[in-house]
Amino acid sequence: MTEERVILLDEAGRAIGTEAKATVHHAATPLHLAFSSYVIDDEDRVLLTQRAFGKRTWPGVWTNSCCGHPLPGEPVQDAVRRRLVDELGIVAAEVDLILPEFRYRAEMPTGVVENELCPVYRVHWSGEVVPDPAEVASYRWISWAEIRDVPDLSPWCILQLDQLGSAPRDWRIADPALLPPAARL
Repeated sequence: MTEERVILLDEAGRAIGTEAKATVHHAATPLHLAFSSYVIDDEDRVLLTQRAFGKRTWPGVWTNSCCGHPLPGEPVQDAVRRRLVDELGIVAAEVDLILPEFRYRAEMPTGVVENELCPVYRVHWSGEVVPDPAEVASYRWISWAEIRDVPDLSPWCILQLDQLGSAPRDWRIADPALLPPAARL
């Protein structure tokens, strides 16, 4: 099996190398490229997932539908599709860029840090969800109005909620030219 690598970035969002995903998250995590996605159903509900309890970062925490890292040379939208299949059994036809420049840094009580340039995407899905238990402990569909009432939301999800604002159907599709340079494949 090939070692999964993440794309390291400079402050301008340009690729400056790669590092093994298994070793990139620690107390001095370098800035790297990631993504977040929100899966929305026909009733405009959001799919929230609880991260598996065996995950190194934020185990058991509730968060947006799916997060991950594009592989070197992989377009971010393709990475979103790949991880949705892997984590939730969702085959996404349409992946809309919503927040191209989202960036955050968060530290766990254990000292492990997330430090990511993390474009945010919206995906429409109305089929069955089949979670991989190694990735997802639980999931639930929730209205956008109720999302802030969920206890133990991930720090990136809380920050994204502030930027997303209105209901998912009202989110404007962003210009891909606003993505960090490393994400413009």
